[in-house]
Amino acid sequence: MQAATFTTFKMICLAGLAGQLAFEAYAWLISPMVFGPTLEPANLVTAIGAKIAGIVLPYGPAFIIHFLIGAVLFALMVYAAQLVLRRGYILAGLATGLVLWFVAQGILAPFIGRSFMMDFGPYTQSSFVAHTGMTLVIGFVMSKLLQKNDVPA
Repeated sequence: MQAATFTTFKMICLAGLAGQLAFEAYAWLISPMVFGPTLEPANLVTAIGAKIAGIVLPYGPAFIIHFLIGAVLFALMVYAAQLVLRRGYILAGLATGLVLWFVAQGILAPFIGRSFMMDFGPYTQSSFVAHTGMTLVIGFVMSKLLQKNDVPA
């Protein structure tokens, strides 16, 4: 039982890594060409750390924190959503991405002093593509890895 659980966790993390790498490629390469802004969620991590704990994180550690949150926590959220929804990993990925996008732009951005959904401008629109795209990739990779290895969904 423990071996299956660890194997499942490894598969979830691999899917999360694929999704996070897709997020970063989109954020740095595609978003500037399509929407204008480069997405830099590490700035959000820095602002939250400063607001909550009075800690000013440099950009590098804030980037690593966001990367790990995306690769591990967001992937676990997709997996959990699939367990709840029972509609497949890709739909779970889409649902999770919508929630994460709303949390980032609708809750966390106002928490640090920005406007709600950042006035639905180009950054918010690009963030929508990034979050849903990332979690769709996670869901897709999970559907292949977990099915291929006969790990229970």
